[in-house]
Amino acid sequence: MSGTVQAALTQAAARLTAVGVPDAARDARLLMAAALGIPPAQITPRARDPLSERCADVFAHLVAARLSRQPVAQILGVRAFWGREFEITADVLDPRPETETLIARALDGARPARLLDLGTGSGILIVTLLAEWPGSRGTGTDVSAAALAVATRNAARHGVADRADIRQADWFLGVDGPFDLIVSNPPYIPEGEIAALSPDVRDWEPHLALTPGPTGLESYAAIARGLPAALAPGGRALFEIGAGQGADVTAIIRAAGLEARIHADLDGRARVVEAAFAR
Repeated sequence: MSGTVQAALTQAAARLTAVGVPDAARDARLLMAAALGIPPAQITPRARDPLSERCADVFAHLVAARLSRQPVAQILGVRAFWGREFEITADVLDPRPETETLIARALDGARPARLLDLGTGSGILIVTLLAEWPGSRGTGTDVSAAALAVATRNAARHGVADRADIRQADWFLGVDGPFDLIVSNPPYIPEGEIAALSPDVRDWEPHLALTPGPTGLESYAAIARGLPAALAPGGRALFEIGAGQGADVTAIIRAAGLEARIHADLDGRARVVEAAFAR
């Protein structure tokens, strides 16, 4: 890739499109910004500049990774979420924009003294909430030691490490409640649907973070069993759900003796189930 910045972008976008990368032009711009060491917003003023040999080599390397369908967040090592940048590796789920619905619903309620993030992964939920609530403390659990290492670094990155207890645990095992707020974006894709996922997800993201088993509901059943003992009176629990899972997840929560309601994301899709004790 040589010539101007724009010429290299055009060539890269065409190659990415040819292998089925969605929004290839956007991805090319993000990778070019990384190669040039500038914010993406500065690409347009630099479009006619000649691309140096060094930057061309870096850009070619980044584009090659994307051609293999490696997610951009993994290639660059970061993902923007709720106005902050989080470290992302192949050991954690790449955060989706729709997960911000859960953050919005959490912040719409009272500030918790203690919160719990089940299956914390990269730590985006617990770190974001602690950063938004300076007086709160939180615990984040995950079964993956590699994921916990990422979450620990993200907690330090955003100045909340002294208020975040990041620990290895299978859901509530070994965790002492009660908590005023419990959040989770658990694995929820039915195992049989994994093969049909985009290669960006199927081939690059941790299988453990994608599917809990045949139905996709296994995580919610496990969480529901421990929820009544872990949730403080007057507390709330918020869980992200997958497409078409609203009725099943609310039924699981209600069977555990709690009330449940569904919140939609910005696209109008059922995205978050909120649970609480009956008042």
